[in-house]
Amino acid sequence: MSVYFLAQIKILDESQYEKYLNKCDEIFSKYKGKYLSVDSKPEIKEGEWDYSRSVLIEFPNKLEFDKWYNSDSYQEILEYRLSGAKCDSIVINGE
Repeated sequence: MSVYFLAQIKILDESQYEKYLNKCDEIFSKYKGKYLSVDSKPEIKEGEWDYSRSVLIEFPNKLEFDKWYNSDSYQEILEYRLSGAKCDSIVINGE
């Protein structure tokens, strides 16, 4: 069953966040994830959206997601994303 990683990101420190962006695609390419959307101007239908961007990534299953997220290489750069931005992230199960 596919799982989806949804991150709502509000960039607070461009230079810190840029350190994350400089490495994330290289690390991500080693795993079976697929970017479905990276959007900085989504259409808001309900509520409020106080973020700089939304990112939606599909993984074939929870095991592959866990391999990516918990990998040493990703954990090394995750600190840049978390220190450079407010991030609200969830994992959603697919059908």
